[in-house]
Amino acid sequence: MAVQPFDNRPGVIWFNGEFVPWKDAKLHVLSHGLHYASSVFEGERAYGGTVFHLDEHTKRLHESAKLLGFEVPYSVETINKATQELIVRQGQPDAYVRPIAWRGSEMMGVAAQNTRINVAIAIWEWPSYFKPEEKLKGIRLDIAKYRRPDPATAPSKSKASGLYMICTISKHEAERKGYSDALMLDWRGQVAEATGANVFFVRDGVLHTPTPDCFLDGITRRSVMALARKRGYEVVERAILPEEMKTFEQCFLTGTAAEVTPVSEIGPYTFKPGEITKALMEDYHALTQAKQPVLA
Repeated sequence: MAVQPFDNRPGVIWFNGEFVPWKDAKLHVLSHGLHYASSVFEGERAYGGTVFHLDEHTKRLHESAKLLGFEVPYSVETINKATQELIVRQGQPDAYVRPIAWRGSEMMGVAAQNTRINVAIAIWEWPSYFKPEEKLKGIRLDIAKYRRPDPATAPSKSKASGLYMICTISKHEAERKGYSDALMLDWRGQVAEATGANVFFVRDGVLHTPTPDCFLDGITRRSVMALARKRGYEVVERAILPEEMKTFEQCFLTGTAAEVTPVSEIGPYTFKPGEITKALMEDYHALTQAKQPVLA
């Protein structure tokens, strides 16, 4: 089955304040964002024409840019309005949404203070991040070789493109081994996250999740924590060592793409999707079909 390339699709992309034909939304090969990863982005989902927590995502885009030393030249309100109009123009009420901001081609070198900051938004239909038959029984994760960096060495609170290089490497390596994804440890050797999603564990009815001190505190993560507490489940954020995974009964991932995805295996450790995982899958699905809020 042929894969439809992302550079030639029908419809339009919002590009620097205008709606342009999809195939014309281009950047120069000497754009700074391509060579030096001076770009930030968001991953969002629209459900029934409404982007899940759009305002929080757009504000985080602005904050990510500030951490990389540049300003997004369009306000939160402008980007939100453009996103909503793009959904209507594309006729895709249930879609993945990708806003991105990057340094242009006016300067080429490590220093690029005078480059233009470009902004684009694209949307497209995107089914489940993992195969449905895998998701229901729990996906399998490898343990990645690369680790999330010390926040003293990288802007870990920014959703910056450069931070995802090791994620792509790790996910490709996991898929070559027959896994769906990989779990990443942090620079201390503690459990951090998957390549594009946060991780939760369950033991004796209590949820445990790593403290997000060197990776993103995901918007979906916070939503699921709020849903769990609403059900009366205790949620503990703390340092988790890899060997502790053998003591947990359930495990699941959370993220815009992953939503709530059960995990059956991480390296040598096994889990069984249980009632808490299933309940939170259902609650999250119900939340995305509603007009939100429930965000901790």
